[in-house]
Amino acid sequence: MQAIAVKRGEDKPVIIEKPRPEPEPGEALVRTLRVGVDGTDHEVIAGGHGGFPEGEDHLVLGHEAVGIVVDPNGTHLEEGDIVVPTVRRPPADGTNEYFERGEPDMAPDGMYVERGIVGAHGYMSDFFTSPAEYLVRIPESQADLGFLIEPISITEKALELAYASRSSFDWDPTSALVLGNGSLGLLTLAMLKADDKGYENLYCLGRRDRPDPTIDIIEKLGATYVDSRKTPVDEIPDEHEYIDLVYEATGFPKHPFQSVQALAPNGVGALLGVPTDWEFEVDAGAFHREMVLHNKALVGSVNSHVRHFEKATVSFTKLPQWFREDLVTGIYDLDDFEAAFIDDDTTIKTAIEFGTI
Repeated sequence: MQAIAVKRGEDKPVIIEKPRPEPEPGEALVRTLRVGVDGTDHEVIAGGHGGFPEGEDHLVLGHEAVGIVVDPNGTHLEEGDIVVPTVRRPPADGTNEYFERGEPDMAPDGMYVERGIVGAHGYMSDFFTSPAEYLVRIPESQADLGFLIEPISITEKALELAYASRSSFDWDPTSALVLGNGSLGLLTLAMLKADDKGYENLYCLGRRDRPDPTIDIIEKLGATYVDSRKTPVDEIPDEHEYIDLVYEATGFPKHPFQSVQALAPNGVGALLGVPTDWEFEVDAGAFHREMVLHNKALVGSVNSHVRHFEKATVSFTKLPQWFREDLVTGIYDLDDFEAAFIDDDTTIKTAIEFGTI
């Protein structure tokens, strides 16, 4: 079968040939339909994140997949089921308490592998196998954009943690700020817009000039675009208002500290970006006072698990059709797979198609 991989010492994805995998007991064989491309893939290719499977000279890419079960192999799944796979798996040296408790998404760094990211091959291949417990069935109507379920699940997890941090009182947020106008930021903005809690004021921060397709989406959703080059995060209250919920998806190291200054009393910031090392001065006293005297919170969130994928299938249905169409700017077959990795001002979300239903 064909697969898209990055090889050791190289910084461009290539098509390779691999044997078709055979499912082990408890695993199902899945024929891949589509696999999304995101910022993590670019970081893995560049060598700034992730790592190769032990003893391998390549890593099959892709962690945002949707496929169709072709061999249930005695599991609870059925042939023809449309499924999306979760990403985390037990480490190569065996399981641990996080997986045994059914909480792989809460395992700390070094106690897991992630398909297509670190230590395990991903889903950019004609077929893949997975333990059935890590395959989430989705409606056939979602098959064409099922690769969006994984990033939506990431936000489901982050929001779950954010709301849990406010569970000791009646928290009723009315404003939210999304830091980052990439595909994850835009998905989150659309999810907040459709949220039953009814956010009245939504903002999305980026660093792009008009005309720009992401700004068009932000404003079509009824949100306000904030250019960070003109208005840093901690100055947003001066220009607009204090924010109840900040969703950070940039990995810019100053954003957590700036977010605390932008938060309203009792507000919470959810941090998802993974920064590189950068030392800078911080007024630790002001940071500490804001956290304590105004009951603010910061939560870190990474990865997601089955229940978040299941929630994501519901949130998917609430996203406007126009939004899905505008968000996905290209679906490419294997003959043109390189185009899916081009990152320019016209690209928002791309995917590679391996087959159809």
